[in-house]
Amino acid sequence: MYKNIVKIALKGIALAMGVAIIVLSTLKTLDVKSGVSMLGMGLAALALANFQE
Repeated sequence: MYKNIVKIALKGIALAMGVAIIVLSTLKTLDVKSGVSMLGMGLAALALANFQE
């Protein structure tokens, strides 16, 4: 059960990073360096979720 909660949380983090990138770039308040860092964190969260299987 604990692994399922962590997996869902990590996938939620990745989804939240993707949505944040879309919203911030639409509002034109995001620079490229920050956007790439946020996408990297989201990708790392997805990788951790897949390593738990």
